Amino acid sequence: MNALDLPALAPELEWITDSTRVHKFSQDFNWYSPVLKRQLETLSAQVVARPKTQEQIARVVSLCSTHHIPLTLRGTGTGNYGQCVPLKGGVVMDLSAYNQFLGMKDGVASAQCGIRLIDLDKATKPLGFELRWIPSTFRSATLGGLYGGGFGGAGSITYGPIAAPGNVISVKVMSMGEMPQVHTYHGLDALLFHHTYGTNGIVLELEVAMAPSIDWSEFLVVFESFDKALSFANALSVGSGFVKKEVALIASPIVGYFTALQAHLPANHHAVVACVAPQSVVALKELAKQHMGLVTYEKTAQEVLASQRTLIEYTWNHTTLHALKVDKTLTYIQSGYDPQRYLEQVKQLESLLSPEVMVHLEFIRTKEGLVNCSGLQIIRYTSDERLQEIMQIHRDHGVQINNPHVYTVEDGKAGGQLNPEILRSKTQHDPLGLLNPGKLRTWSAPTPMAS
Repeated sequence: MNALDLPALAPELEWITDSTRVHKFSQDFNWYSPVLKRQLETLSAQVVARPKTQEQIARVVSLCSTHHIPLTLRGTGTGNYGQCVPLKGGVVMDLSAYNQFLGMKDGVASAQCGIRLIDLDKATKPLGFELRWIPSTFRSATLGGLYGGGFGGAGSITYGPIAAPGNVISVKVMSMGEMPQVHTYHGLDALLFHHTYGTNGIVLELEVAMAPSIDWSEFLVVFESFDKALSFANALSVGSGFVKKEVALIASPIVGYFTALQAHLPANHHAVVACVAPQSVVALKELAKQHMGLVTYEKTAQEVLASQRTLIEYTWNHTTLHALKVDKTLTYIQSGYDPQRYLEQVKQLESLLSPEVMVHLEFIRTKEGLVNCSGLQIIRYTSDERLQEIMQIHRDHGVQINNPHVYTVEDGKAGGQLNPEILRSKTQHDPLGLLNPGKLRTWSAPTPMAS
C-alpha cells in the first residue's frame, strides 16, 4: 500500500491528492539556499492530510504507522532549511487547521500547534500579554512551526531564544504508532522537541511564557560609519535602562534592497532598526546623537498599526527575503558570535570579507543571559566551494556557523552534535523512523531482537 491509498481508508478527513498542490505543500523557503534548492525543489509527498482535531491527527498517524508510510509535519512552510520537505515521499500532514487558542493563566499562554503567531498575539493582548519573541514571518508562521524549526526573533534581545529556560513551559506530544500515545513534557524535557523538524514526535499543544504587552515605537537610525552604527546598536542592546524588543544592524549595501524604505535610507549609510517602549524613546534619540546617528524614521505603535507595516518585517530573515526579491543570486549564512568578543569578531570579518559578505546582525541575549549578536549575513554567491570557504573563515575567527545550506538537524545546529536525549526520544516516539525520515543523520532504527 502507498500513501495515495490512504484517503479511501479515511474519507472523513480532508486530503489533497492533486500533484501540483501536493508539491506546493511539500516545499518551504529552502530556495533561500542555492544548495538546498538544487537538492529539494523536485521532492514531494504523494498526498497531503489536513486534520482539524486531535482525533483526526491520531487517525493519520495510525494509518501511516500501520502501513509504514513516511509522515512529514508542516505548519505554513515558512522555514528555510527544508524542514518540512519530505525526503522519502509519503504523507505531509498540514497542521495549520489545528489552531485554537486554549487560554491564559499566570502569564502563560496555551495553544494548539497550528495557531498563527499573529493570532496568538491578538488573543493575548487584550489580556495584557504578548509573545516574548516573534519571527519576521509572524503573520503566517505557526507556533508549532516556530518551535519545531525556529530560533526566536524580535524580543530575543530581552528574553533570549526559544530554548532559554523559562520560555517554553510544556509541550503535548503524540507518538507514532498504530495506537498513538499522547504525553506532556515540562521544562527542559519540553526542549527535546525544539528545533528537531518534527522528527521525534508530533507536537500538538504548547504552553509558553508571555511578556507584558507594550506599545512599541519603531525607529530607523542611520550612520555614515559602520563602526558608529555597530557601537550604537551595541550600546542600545547592553543598556539596562532601555526597554526594547528589537535591535538589528543592517549594513550598506543591504539597505539598498529595501525599496519601500528608500526615502528613509540615505545612500551608502548603515541602518539600525530599533523597537523600544515609549519611555525609552527620549533616551534612544540621545544615544543616537552621541553616536553621530540620524533618526530618519519614527512611528508610534498606533501609527504602525494604522500603516499595517512594521519594521520587524525588515529584520531577521525578512532582510534576506527583501534582498532576494531584488537580486536572486544572493544567499546567506547564519552565525553566532562569542559573547566575550563579538564586537572584535564583527569588525575583523567585515574588514576581511566586505563587500562579498554583507553584514546583518541581530542583537540578542543568549540562553545564559549575555548580550551577543547573531549574524544573518547576505552573501554574493559564486559557488558552493566559496560558500564553504566563507563559513570556514568565520569558524576560524571563533564564530559558530548554523549552516542554512543543509537539511539535517545536526548539521544545521552548532557543531553537528545533538543532545543524546533527543535521539532517545526519537526511538521512544518513532521507533520505525517514519517521522520526517532522513533529517536526523545520527539516528538509526533499533535492531530488532532475534526471536
